Amino acid sequence: MLSETLSKGLGGYAIGEKVHALRLKKKMGLVELGRHTGLSAAMISKVERGKLFPTLPTLFRIGLVFNVGLEYFFSDERKRHVVSIVRKAERQRFPERPDQRDISFYFESLDFRAMERRLNAYYAEFQPLLPGTARPHHHPGVEFLSVLQGTLELRIGTEDYTLDAGDSIYFDSTVPHSYRRVSSKPCAAIVVSAP
Repeated sequence: MLSETLSKGLGGYAIGEKVHALRLKKKMGLVELGRHTGLSAAMISKVERGKLFPTLPTLFRIGLVFNVGLEYFFSDERKRHVVSIVRKAERQRFPERPDQRDISFYFESLDFRAMERRLNAYYAEFQPLLPGTARPHHHPGVEFLSVLQGTLELRIGTEDYTLDAGDSIYFDSTVPHSYRRVSSKPCAAIVVSAP
């Protein structure tokens, strides 16, 4: 029997609720989870309802079924930073590549304060370049770009695309791509990449 202090402390982690949510997400019944873990359906039910706190080996077995580690169960949701704000004055401006001439763009991270990011968001200001001087780059995942002002030319693979203010594009960023401002007016965009 756990003391009231231990029960209250462990209750804050909502372990049972997390097990229940994982099971529902996989559309798995109590009996099926029991078969995978070697635990009884009644025991799993007690864990999910917060009537029983599992031992670490038991919790580890449950985590293996759902491909999560013990840390998943012991992260305190109340302390997670689910909201992150970056003020304009806090952003820092960086060139696409330090110590290079012919910079294609400067960027500012819009989400650097966010924990456990699932995407990366940037404000980018594009520079005028001579045709053929933009250096292609590539990275895992996909990219979304929305032009805020000016006219931007993108080369993706061997194809060229011209975007004006208000236009947007989504593409596979594993394909080599480059950016070039083609107007004399300033050109800026929001760029979001996701692995």
